[in-house]
This record gives sequence, structure tokens and C-alpha cells, in this order.
Amino acid sequence: MTDEIYMKRCIELAQKALGKTYPNPLVGSVIVHSGKIIGEGYHHKAGENHAEINAINSVQNKELLKESTIYVSLEPCSHFGKTPPCANKIVEMGFKKVVIGTLDSHEKVNGKGKKILEDAGIEVVSGILEKSCQELNKRFFTFHEKKRPFIILKWAQSTDGFLDKQFQTTAISNALVKQFVHTMRSEEHAILVGSNTALVDNASLTTREISGKNPVRILIDFNLKVPRDFKIYNNEAATLVFNGEKNSTEENIKFIRIGKDNFLEDLMVKLYEEQIQSVIVEGGSYTLSQFIAADLWDEAVIITNKNLVLNKGTKAPAFNFKPNSVQNFRDNEVAFYTQNPEL
Repeated sequence: MTDEIYMKRCIELAQKALGKTYPNPLVGSVIVHSGKIIGEGYHHKAGENHAEINAINSVQNKELLKESTIYVSLEPCSHFGKTPPCANKIVEMGFKKVVIGTLDSHEKVNGKGKKILEDAGIEVVSGILEKSCQELNKRFFTFHEKKRPFIILKWAQSTDGFLDKQFQTTAISNALVKQFVHTMRSEEHAILVGSNTALVDNASLTTREISGKNPVRILIDFNLKVPRDFKIYNNEAATLVFNGEKNSTEENIKFIRIGKDNFLEDLMVKLYEEQIQSVIVEGGSYTLSQFIAADLWDEAVIITNKNLVLNKGTKAPAFNFKPNSVQNFRDNEVAFYTQNPEL
């Protein structure tokens, strides 16, 4: 039970960097000596120290490390990247025991970090709060195991199931939900819309309601109909434009040519090549329906304004699944769905 308590703290620490570590995973670490936490750390940003190093650096008396246990939510890395292997550092510091939340399925690690530790004679325990640690890095694991981004569908609808009134942009979410949505944007790698949504809404797809990182913007625009002076083309975020005409890069805008045949399959391949780990699909109805029809989604967030009746407009996508949780933000109900509710 004690191991679970310290691993839960590792997860709490790791979550502090949600949305900031791409392409790296979220990792937290805790160092315990004689039943007391003497060091903590988490991975803040790609290229910077990993969680284990930050935890080691936070310990004032390094002599205690030889009699300490280090907890880490993800298997310590075993390869040289922008930073040296954490598994080697743990061996160097002389830890007597390492407790791991879940092994890393990335081909460069995948048990190799654990083997380095065991070969050095260190006691290694793994699988502590494994499901929770896997959930923490659901984006990272999906990307590396399925060779595609983690897909989140999201839309707001009236209580009678419309996305707008008379096919014109209509405010549906309240102020609280807008802040929630912008927080959600800051936590994911990218956000995707089709050309019709971009043309009708002229949305910037940023996190302007909160203080947070802007996601990479993805625009599906086969015929390049969206004018260059629209907000989606401004310099506030990197933008990928999937189109049928050209491949080119202009400052923060990258045009990527793609065909209509096998579109979603090819899109996943290209997003994987661009190292995009997670995508919020925000619309419109046609784009969302394509993902639903292909069963290409991992989570969905559906916002319903219970007091808003629109009668006529763009119908919300058909989505016949049961939510695994529901939250109320005043008159707005936010339902959360997942393809793997057991996680």
C-alpha cells in the first residue's frame, strides 16, 4: 500500500506538465528514505532534465541516496537523446531499490531501462498503479503503439441537438465551459477543423481565455478556400494545412498535400510523421462524422446547453455511446466518453 501512495504522488507531479512535454511523456519521480520523502521531481519540458534527475537534484544530502528508494511513474530511459539515460544515473547514484509505475513501450526503451537496473543488482518493482500510469501517458502510448495521434472528438450542441442556429455561428457554451475548453486545448498537442468551420467561424483556435500554450492548428482544406487573412493563419501558433494542391512551408504555416481517397488513414500517417501526439477534432459536423464513422477516436467531450433550443441548423453528429462521466457547468452539461472505459 505504501508503494501506491508514493506512486500516486509521482502521477500528481507528472500532471503539472500536462501539454508541455511533447514529444516526451509525462513523468514524475519521488525519492524516499526511511519512510520519508526527501526528493521530488517531474519532467517539465522536452530537452530539459527528466523527472528522476530533477528528483535527485532536489535531495540536499546525496549520501542518503544509497539507502533510498526512487519511485518513477514510467520506466527510466536507457538511451541517449537530448539528455543522458536516467537508468545509468540511477545506477551511478547507488539506489538500493527502484519502483516503476509502468514500463515504456517506446522501442528505444521497452524493458531496457529496467534491465540496466537489474543487471546492476538493484531491486526493481514494476506495475505499481500501472493502469493509472498508463492513463497518464495515454497520448504517448497511443502515438508509439498505434502510430497515430490520440484522437479527442469535441463539440457543443443545443439541448435539441444542433450545432448552430439557421446554419449561422451561434454561441452555445457558457463562460465557464469556454475556460474549460481552452484549458483542454492547452493540454493537447493539436486541434483540427475542416474548411467550412474555419470559413464560418473564423476562429483562431488558441487558448486566449486562459494562460496556456496554444496547440498546433490543423486545417483540412482540400481546395485552399480559407483566405490567408483569416485568424487560423495568424502567427499565434504553428499551423498544418492539409490540402490537395501543394507542399510548402511559409513561416509558421506548413502546407501538406493529401488525397481524398483513404483520407483519414493517410492523415494519421502524416500526423505521425509530423510527430503530433494528440488531436482535438473540433469540427464541423461532417469532419466529426467522418472520424465517428471510421471509429477513429479515443475520447469524446460533448457539451450540451440544457436551456438552449435552436429548432433548426446544423445537426450534431450521431454518437450512440454512453458517457463514463458527466460534469455540470451551470446550465452546460459536459459528457466525457472513452473507447477504453476500463482505464
